[in-house]
Amino acid sequence: MTTLRIDTEVSKILKAVKAILETFEVPFEEIKAESPYNPDFVQKIHESEQQIREGKSVTFKKGTNLWDLVNTK
Repeated sequence: MTTLRIDTEVSKILKAVKAILETFEVPFEEIKAESPYNPDFVQKIHESEQQIREGKSVTFKKGTNLWDLVNTK
């Protein structure tokens, strides 16, 4: 058995490759790539990005030392 891996998201290419394999009666299995990241982590990142877009974030002036803010409170 030989395994071929085709890395593309172009539907036109995928459709053509599948058609060729089916024409030659070559069995194949389509496997969707899974994200290497934890889904909970990805969700938190998306939520954070949304909060930034909504202006729900804190920014500091250039030159502000974060440790000075932490140590004064």
